[in-house]
Amino acid sequence: MGKLLRKAAALWHTLAPVHYTYPAMDIFLPGDRALHLVGSIHMGTRDIQPLPAPLLQHINNADALIVEADIRHAASPFSHSETHPPLSERLSHESLRILTRICDELALSNEIIDRVPGWQVALMIQVQQAQRLGLRPDYGIDYQLLQVAAARGLPIIELEGPDEQLKLLRTLPNNGMLLLQDTLDHWHTNAQLLQTMVSWWLENSTEQRQMTLENTFSHELNEVLMSQRNQRWNTMLRALSAGHYVVAVGAMHLYGADNLPALLKVR
Repeated sequence: MGKLLRKAAALWHTLAPVHYTYPAMDIFLPGDRALHLVGSIHMGTRDIQPLPAPLLQHINNADALIVEADIRHAASPFSHSETHPPLSERLSHESLRILTRICDELALSNEIIDRVPGWQVALMIQVQQAQRLGLRPDYGIDYQLLQVAAARGLPIIELEGPDEQLKLLRTLPNNGMLLLQDTLDHWHTNAQLLQTMVSWWLENSTEQRQMTLENTFSHELNEVLMSQRNQRWNTMLRALSAGHYVVAVGAMHLYGADNLPALLKVR
């Protein structure tokens, strides 16, 4: 009966696709696999609680929740202990000036970030930026989904896991200085993107959203952090057994070149 219902739902959604009030879409793969693909934000606002009723209903009907990583008990990536040359030797004069201004705005001590890897500096100031905008990790969509799934005893599948994500950051060329440079170059755009993605969860509108977001990664970083990961996830999701899955990935993975929905829709 469940298989017949999923096939009927797949046909119905093909003829009359559902537009959700949050960034999500339904994708049906051969072999009786139904994916409710959700564009998550890793930090959110209190107003995003509770999660939308249709999303909770998908969780209730799901065979598993699939996330990038189960972050509930993950170690902090900021405990990295490598020591690097001072940022004054790793950044141009102009980039260092911008970083100093940002640190002043965030009340972040230069001494804390001066000798750590570039990727870690980028993450630290990104988190501080999000917190200044009122975002908190315990209101993030993936964190809330993990809490709901755990309460229901739902299996949780990781596409990567915290250790693999940390390994990816640690293996970025030049210790992730390009990620830091991109963060500095697109500081205000990143803030606008965060606000845009949060608004998608608050608008309560079923209007189709514009399927583009400004890319703030260089080509090299976009290839490593977006395209290659989307391709790996596409392969993993296509290997799932028959069933109904809620899949939560960062919202940026739903847009741009080689986005995950486009890859999944290729037959």
